[in-house]
Amino acid sequence: MLNIIKKSFTVLLFLTVLNAQEIKEISKSEIEQINKLNLIKKAEIKVTKAFDMGNIFVLDSIIQGKPQELFLTKDKKLLIAGNVMNVNSGEPITLPVDLSHTLGKEALTYGNGKDEYILFTDPECQYCKKFEAFFPKLEKHVKIRVFFFPLSFHNNARDLSIYFMSKKTNKEKIKAMLNTNADSKEFKNREISKEKLAKLEKSLEEQMIIARNLNVRGTPTLFDSNGKKIIWIELLRKYNIQ
Repeated sequence: MLNIIKKSFTVLLFLTVLNAQEIKEISKSEIEQINKLNLIKKAEIKVTKAFDMGNIFVLDSIIQGKPQELFLTKDKKLLIAGNVMNVNSGEPITLPVDLSHTLGKEALTYGNGKDEYILFTDPECQYCKKFEAFFPKLEKHVKIRVFFFPLSFHNNARDLSIYFMSKKTNKEKIKAMLNTNADSKEFKNREISKEKLAKLEKSLEEQMIIARNLNVRGTPTLFDSNGKKIIWIELLRKYNIQ
């Protein structure tokens, strides 16, 4: 059991009664009680915050120095490390996060709508590209602050991110992101001075640190303005985009 928790073994639990309105942060005394549970102590888990979501607790936890969401049944007998999903919407249940520290750190901004979102994307992620294909239809509805989070197994993702960020204007950055890939002539022939490259690499590293601190593990990862993680397909449904 201890090894399962430490390895974050994936478990799917489908819940029937979960709504955003039901989220309620529990008291410090209740958190202390949770931290005293035998399994929590043995696995060296530190629960910093916990939320009551109707029929399950969502735990904001630290395991071996890394943040992770865990789920605890109301009888406090089952601790779940993995994905918990709402059976009605299919959305993963996650804790809202504080996004205030992300302001002004984005690589670019897309759209002129009133609804604001934050996106972590990888230039060589096929699912990111599928989402980005709908950007023109979303433009009037949303304002998306875009952060780059190149994954290590995508060979050109880091260099592409830096290339997009090297463009002078926000409009040029958007155009590069939506139309350029590793085989594009303009990318292969790019010229960036050492001084500018150092600044861009620093900015990209800051974006990646923000992603890790928000427990972003893959792309695309999307948050709404309240810090709630959402699936991009749900965004299309919200605005009736096909």
